[in-house]
Amino acid sequence: MPSADSVTAGLLVIGDEILSGRTKDVNIGATADFCTDLGIDLKEVRVISDETDEIVVAVNALRARYTYVFTTGGIGPTHDDITADAVAKAFGVALPINAQARALLEARWQQTGTEVNAARLRMARIPEGADLIVNSVSAAPGFRIGNVHVMAGVPLIMRAMLEAIAPTLKGGKKVMSVTVKAAVGEGTLGGPLGELQALYRDVKMGSYPQMGKDRVMTELVLRSSDPVLLEEAADKVRTMVAAAHAEAGIDLPAQD
Repeated sequence: MPSADSVTAGLLVIGDEILSGRTKDVNIGATADFCTDLGIDLKEVRVISDETDEIVVAVNALRARYTYVFTTGGIGPTHDDITADAVAKAFGVALPINAQARALLEARWQQTGTEVNAARLRMARIPEGADLIVNSVSAAPGFRIGNVHVMAGVPLIMRAMLEAIAPTLKGGKKVMSVTVKAAVGEGTLGGPLGELQALYRDVKMGSYPQMGKDRVMTELVLRSSDPVLLEEAADKVRTMVAAAHAEAGIDLPAQD
């Protein structure tokens, strides 16, 4: 269970183009890095289609569960950009054209000689009660309503929006990590690693086989917000790995 002072987040990636494979998502990694830097524990990622009811259900589930919710995709000018509609429905509010959003867009369009039309004005529709998220790349804003932050799917714009909201977010305890490399397989380490995990419940321990090497390798990754406990657990893991190496006749110490 997360501690009382932990800050958590869920990410909702919206778009048929992601699920079909036509567009390869990079926003999950960017959001994970962003959350880690701020000490926010990204607990869940969902990828869903452009269906209003599915988005409503997912938004309501995530916003009830986590400190913050981030969404990407579906706030452009076309008919299938329905994220704003769905979020407004989830919160039970209207979705009018927002005067501030319209002014930002029209100022950009005037600079670029872009025609103002009904499709482009879809991007100025903002749920009542929401605050705008600045888009320094193309002007079309995202928005924040409650603990839900609705952002673009275009990676460059998404990252700019993350930077824009960073000062408004509270961070949690920074999570540090230690990686211990072992020259034996996961099957050899699984039992003793499980015993150590049971002893150090506040240190997350993961095992990751490294394929394509010239020998069997396993990386053991330990993560915790408590640096003293983390180093203590890491020392125990190094000792465990050294013993496994000795038993296998491998003349190689555990390596960080």
